[in-house]
Amino acid sequence: MKGINDSKKAARLFLSVATLCLGATSLNAKEEKSSSYASVVVKEDFESTMKRMKAEKPGITKKHNTLLKERYDLSNRPSKKVNMSGGKPVQEGVRVKLPAGMTWEKLSSMSAEEIREKNLFPQGFMPLPHPHHSEGGMLFPKFHIDKVKKQDNRDLTRFDLDFDLKDHFLPEFPSPIYLTTRPDIGDVSQGKLVSVDNYFELFDGVLNPKQLEGLRLLVTPFPQQQFNATNDRRSEHPSFGVSCFDCHANGNSNAATHLVGDIRPQENRHRLDTPTLRGVYQQRLFGSQRALKTVEDFTEFEQRAAYFDGDHVIAAKKGVNALERGSQVHFMAEFQSILDFPPAPKLDVFDKLDPSKATKAELRGEAIFNGKGQCIECHGGPAFSDNMMHDMKVERFYKPTLKAGLLATAQGPIKSFPLRGIKDTPPYLHDGRLLTLEDTVEFFNLILNIKLSAEEKKDLVTYMQAL
Repeated sequence: MKGINDSKKAARLFLSVATLCLGATSLNAKEEKSSSYASVVVKEDFESTMKRMKAEKPGITKKHNTLLKERYDLSNRPSKKVNMSGGKPVQEGVRVKLPAGMTWEKLSSMSAEEIREKNLFPQGFMPLPHPHHSEGGMLFPKFHIDKVKKQDNRDLTRFDLDFDLKDHFLPEFPSPIYLTTRPDIGDVSQGKLVSVDNYFELFDGVLNPKQLEGLRLLVTPFPQQQFNATNDRRSEHPSFGVSCFDCHANGNSNAATHLVGDIRPQENRHRLDTPTLRGVYQQRLFGSQRALKTVEDFTEFEQRAAYFDGDHVIAAKKGVNALERGSQVHFMAEFQSILDFPPAPKLDVFDKLDPSKATKAELRGEAIFNGKGQCIECHGGPAFSDNMMHDMKVERFYKPTLKAGLLATAQGPIKSFPLRGIKDTPPYLHDGRLLTLEDTVEFFNLILNIKLSAEEKKDLVTYMQAL
């Protein structure tokens, strides 16, 4: 009997161990499953993470630069006639490369189905991946990093990644600041990058106390996903974080990039080209796809969620800045709402070209914009936006493709961005995939099947440069 009992005990022990093993296997399987939540517990110490990512950085950079060169002509070809409002020359010409043996005229004569089946959609028209899409996160141009380091003694360098697009394709830096309340002043920034170092001396006596406090908050750094004091940051040293104006430099944009926080899984997330804050007083939707209804909503959402990839759990860990809606959010929004577009001396009070000031090419371009080009369908109304969301269904032209960590597939509706001051805010489209205005004209000429002539395309670009 004793032997039988011992056998039963051994069998029970075996079953218990097996059950535990199976449970552990199941648990491991669950841990390995993709989740919308980032891990709160870091399993690799900071020094090891930094060493590993620094070692991986050259390979990641080389691979992404190869992708850019395959898609675009990246040469510096500044205009000799057209400058941004602060004086930087705009870049000229179509930069998206065509498939071998193809012309724009031939491509535009083909149907979307034919282009899709023959894989002829230009790669530069495809969604643009983040420099390291599976990692993502805020990434700043070097000129901004250098200026902030010198001016505010903050370091926005990431040890794992560098910004990818060349400086000549980006907005001028620092951008001028124009105010709806004081158009007589012109550029209020006086050519300086506005930060905690100088905001008070530049704006005291120009703004009311609420607006001044709102500006202070907009230039104050707060913790963010990659820049904070925790051990899963991507800055070498603990960081105060980033400010709103680190991306929206001087209320415009420095083309800093990120991944949108409101889409999962990671490969479906869009790259984000930072939009300008100029003219938000004319807008009724905020966020490329979120369709937030007020600038207050946008301001609060950015710091509570978008700063942290839309993950409120990680936000709590890293030190989220919980803004007070009735005062802080309101003050920040009040300042943003007086940021104006740059002067457009050829436009009348109804945003139409004054025939006595405009060139013949600009007037022809305006006619195309309002007619054959169909631009007015989405860019009518104040500031040349209908304040609506539109789905261009670009996926008609290509098969779903996973490349560089980004799944190019249907992307859904995107808001119509204002075109006032458009020459000041390259690159274009919500993810910055189009480097010049000529690229945008070719893009919409193809996807809308407009069939503009070469001269009509040129006139349309000339018109938009006058807005």
